[in-house]
Amino acid sequence: MDKSIMDLPNFRPNKTPVKKTVKEVIYHIVGIVLSLIFILPILYMLATSTKGEVAYAESIGTINMFLPDFANLGVAFENYKSVLLDYDIWKYATNSFIYAAIVIVLNILINGLAGYVMAKLTFPGKRLLSFMIIFLIVVPVETSIIPLYSIVKIMLGLKQQMSVLGVILPAAISIFNVFLFMQFFQNIPKEYEEAARIDGANTLGVFFKVILPLSKPILATVAVFCFIGVWNDYLWPSMILPAADDGTWPLLPIQTALITIKSIEGITTGEIMASLVITSVPIFVTYVAAQKYIVQGFGTSGLKM
Repeated sequence: MDKSIMDLPNFRPNKTPVKKTVKEVIYHIVGIVLSLIFILPILYMLATSTKGEVAYAESIGTINMFLPDFANLGVAFENYKSVLLDYDIWKYATNSFIYAAIVIVLNILINGLAGYVMAKLTFPGKRLLSFMIIFLIVVPVETSIIPLYSIVKIMLGLKQQMSVLGVILPAAISIFNVFLFMQFFQNIPKEYEEAARIDGANTLGVFFKVILPLSKPILATVAVFCFIGVWNDYLWPSMILPAADDGTWPLLPIQTALITIKSIEGITTGEIMASLVITSVPIFVTYVAAQKYIVQGFGTSGLKM
């Protein structure tokens, strides 16, 4: 360092305080420990999916629990092949993808329109309705399962293919998604709507041609939440959908299929873990791909009413 600078009367060397350094060290140690707590089960799942029963039994209680069986990687191929083809898990995964795609479209249309009405239009009882939306968000879903089941059973009958509607229609409406859309739309300047109305657009035209194109972050956020919700849903589909008959295409989604696969006689631990890996990959890929939009969606939604 230049001695002329050090000789200045107000010069103070830039030293990191010891207290700050200790805090940073503790912060990183705690972060590493927490990361390991979350990562180790995933490593265990991935490693076990590559093993046969003998290799799995030998690895119990050792560090090899978290390491793949590199000497017999052909077993991993057999595990995944068996799960995908022999147990038809690809059919259940296809069901979940179809259900999720339909639910995402319906959520954007129905909940998006509801959020637009709440955010941009004025009508009697709007404040009361806003309060009800916030109140319903905190009501546990479990409290409405039995009444919802009764309503769906009376209206749809729950007979074979009609039971698919019992899975899709209730998931098409989400109070939480209405709230997200409402908060996001409130931050869109009114000038865009006014310009569209001057050009002759009606309310629906403003929504589809102006509001939705400006709402990519919240659309991605809602789409990811809907996909994860449908993909992970087990209780409701297992109540609504019938069990698969021999020779017919099953209607159950992938999570209910996992319970069925686990109960199959002779299935190995490696095959069970392989099925868990297969069901986890779409969620991981979806979240990583849309993470930027999710952050933007929440960051611009605000909390004002």
